[in-house]
Amino acid sequence: MSKILTEVLESNRQYAATFGDKGKLAMPPARRFAVLTCMDARLDPAKFAGLAEGDAHVIRNAGGRASDDAIRSLVISYKLLGTREWFVIHHTNCGMEFFTNDVMRGLLASSLETASLTSEGFKDVGKGPGSRAGEFIEWLTIKDQARSVVDDVERIRNHPLMPGNIPIYGYIYDVATGTLNEVAEAAKRGAPSA
Repeated sequence: MSKILTEVLESNRQYAATFGDKGKLAMPPARRFAVLTCMDARLDPAKFAGLAEGDAHVIRNAGGRASDDAIRSLVISYKLLGTREWFVIHHTNCGMEFFTNDVMRGLLASSLETASLTSEGFKDVGKGPGSRAGEFIEWLTIKDQARSVVDDVERIRNHPLMPGNIPIYGYIYDVATGTLNEVAEAAKRGAPSA
């Protein structure tokens, strides 16, 4: 058994020992909102948004982007579980800013081993074989954080399965200070229309 697996299982044992009434939490989020944010380990939505278990839906992916799967989750969140407000939260110093679709595709075509981030960008340090299957994936990289927040808020707002009455807020989380900074243009684009 790996050290990580052992640590996770021990932590879970301790958590379950004090689980208490959490098994009685309702399926719909108590505070009726959802957060779409990045999977970056430096972000803890429970802490930066003051969440307790059962409060909100937290949807995470690389970059916190409004991918098809994130939109699928948001549709389920409001349609079946009653959320009424959404937050799109990207962050400073995001790894999605350090490569492009072409870079990722090239790295994967060369090797499936972990690449290394250097001062010149990501470099492949592994040995082949790689795979060209990455050619068919839109990696949703980020050139400009504020622009990507606006784009994602707009994509959600304009999706045909999204109701117009849900406000969509756009923020950038600062990994150096822990603050949420509003993206004004995203606020305009995410304002409810109905």
